[in-house]
Amino acid sequence: MKFIEKITLIIYSNIMLILSIILCLLVFGWLDLQVVKNIITICITTDPASKIVLGASVVFILLSIRCIFFDPTSKEEIKDRQGVLLENENGKLMISKETIENLVESVASDFKDADNITTRVELDKENNVSIFANLIVTSDAIIKDLSANLQNKIKEKIKLATDLEVKEVNISVKKVAPVQQEQA
Repeated sequence: MKFIEKITLIIYSNIMLILSIILCLLVFGWLDLQVVKNIITICITTDPASKIVLGASVVFILLSIRCIFFDPTSKEEIKDRQGVLLENENGKLMISKETIENLVESVASDFKDADNITTRVELDKENNVSIFANLIVTSDAIIKDLSANLQNKIKEKIKLATDLEVKEVNISVKKVAPVQQEQA
């Protein structure tokens, strides 16, 4: 959200809060209706105050219309949430974050010491990929070697399959899977 939009939203919210409090006070009888009526009459009938009230009213009407009918999410933010849009002379290709996550999971499934993996993909403005993987390893895994091999294979697979640069592959080993004993 842009800075000006944040400021106008804060001002608008505060004014709506004040109006709601005044209405509640009127309903509960803790504020006299005649006092509110006198304040409104003064604001509407005096020349400089009426112009200020009219200007503020127009601004709030426009802000309300904008909030109701226009989505504040930019097209760039929507694209970043969905994935990477690649273009060439033949057309466009959208590679979703889910596709990249599935590629990572398929690479991990090739490693016998990787018991389970969950991934999260982040993209920067230059379409560089950052991967955050949570890994469960088997009890006999050599974690240092496994993670280094996994990082390299993930980078290679994503580069080969999508032609995207993988900036980093961050692996967190969350758990060592217990040894499953065979039943005789």
